[in-house]
Amino acid sequence: MAKLIDQDFFARLNALNDKFAASVPATLERLRQQRVAFDPSAPDPDTIRELHQILHTIAGSAATFGLRVFGQQARNLEQRLRVLMAFETIAAGDWMRWLAALDVYLAWSALDPKAEHYADEAGNQ
Repeated sequence: MAKLIDQDFFARLNALNDKFAASVPATLERLRQQRVAFDPSAPDPDTIRELHQILHTIAGSAATFGLRVFGQQARNLEQRLRVLMAFETIAAGDWMRWLAALDVYLAWSALDPKAEHYADEAGNQ
């Protein structure tokens, strides 16, 4: 008879979840560092690429490890950033609006990246 459940599966899954959760503070710190380095009047392409990469990684992994809203909000920021990246010239005000959304995400994530609700820039959930 076939074994329906690998007895070690849940233990391995929990270990992976714990490993991902333990990496979140360092990932958020990298995101914060890139945010601080970002100059909306003269954005550095390397900083933009790094921001995109970090958000892309969070968006692609978070839900798998039980941080669904954390990942969804990273995906929203990533998609908004990708739109900005598509243009040759972006006004500083457009960057500032995106950075404001990133700041809200960073503040929310610092409180509890496992939270099931998210308040946007206007305080909406």
